[in-house]
Amino acid sequence: MTDQSAVSVLRRPGRSLSAEDGLAALLAAYHLRTEAEKGEAVADVDALPDRYRAEIEDPQNAFADDVVLIALSGSATAGCLVVTAPADGRSEIKRLWTDPEFRGRGIASALLHAALAQAGESGASTVRLSVWKWRTGAITLYERLGFTVTESWDDRGQLVCMQRAV
Repeated sequence: MTDQSAVSVLRRPGRSLSAEDGLAALLAAYHLRTEAEKGEAVADVDALPDRYRAEIEDPQNAFADDVVLIALSGSATAGCLVVTAPADGRSEIKRLWTDPEFRGRGIASALLHAALAQAGESGASTVRLSVWKWRTGAITLYERLGFTVTESWDDRGQLVCMQRAV
């Protein structure tokens, strides 16, 4: 792993997102890869389910109440993560993605540390997330950062639900 100091994380309230921040490309890659891993591969963004396409086409509205973290490696957009606004003392981490070209450089860890800080600053006492069971590398990373498996709040059978205190 290379030095994490080469990674910077930008916090963007959902309402301040712009088309130039590289988020749309990261979200598109995330959703296309996820659909393929679920065995529901689609050719392009236009074939994604409406809710995912809406995130890519208009992240400003899709994440209006949330904070989007964008990781930069130098000046290149390398990863993203969404932290939801707290509800009932909990924030949720969603859409963690590192561009494959930048993997192994501490991007995901930097995003997760920034997400935990953001959740704490926003008043959350707990952070939760869900991850597809086949993403074992991500599960290992989450466990290393103190997340534990918890009872599922999502009825999709292949998700692992995890949480940790802030």
